[in-house]
Amino acid sequence: MKSLALESLSKTYFDPYRGTQFTAIKDVSLNVEEGDFVAVVGPSGCGKSTILNMIAGFVPATGGRILVGGREVSGPGRDRGVVFQSFALFPWKTVIENVAFGPKMRGIGKAERNRIAQEYLELAGLGHAADRYPNELSGGMQQRVGVVRALANEPDVLLMDEPFASVDAQTRMTLQEELTRIWEERRPTVVFITHDVPEAVFLANRVVVLTRGNVLAEVDIPLARPRVWDSLVEDDEFKSLSNQVLQLVRSA
Repeated sequence: MKSLALESLSKTYFDPYRGTQFTAIKDVSLNVEEGDFVAVVGPSGCGKSTILNMIAGFVPATGGRILVGGREVSGPGRDRGVVFQSFALFPWKTVIENVAFGPKMRGIGKAERNRIAQEYLELAGLGHAADRYPNELSGGMQQRVGVVRALANEPDVLLMDEPFASVDAQTRMTLQEELTRIWEERRPTVVFITHDVPEAVFLANRVVVLTRGNVLAEVDIPLARPRVWDSLVEDDEFKSLSNQVLQLVRSA
């Protein structure tokens, strides 16, 4: 069973004031297997975030359909976790309360949901911060909390919309390494939206290049894991794959 399937997906917006239509997504089909990590790249305005928002159920499709675990998406659901560019944490809740929120909404008792939350915080190297509040954390730490909060709800698919774009370059590299380590340990199914080609190649098993609302190409990324920047930044295969994806994006 494929975790995620997009079948001839399209999205058209209508401007009632001008009486015009704009097609953001046209006839996109994509399969993401369970436990896969797929990054989606493309120039600004190509429809990356529109696709993610449709998968999340925030935006209805005009045509085609989206299946998660064989079930058609008709709106938001806990089978899809979303991590945004903004940290989106509850400022009045502690870190452990933020991570335990999803399990709480699923009806899991306090002791068990706190155990789950603590387990994910330890996985992200944040066990020591469980009783702190979001405003007491750095931006990078807040984003790590956002990632494990989504994972703690055990979604079928984790959707990530440029989640590291708002942090500095060094923190971003650290977060990328942390995400690959967490993915390697837990193997969630991930769809990761980014405009950063090296980030996409570093993180993903497969990179999907969009152009004008269509899939231009899919590039397999056979780089060995675990992946760390110190060993990849001068790696010839990494540079070749990044250049291949970049040329596709530039031609889009």
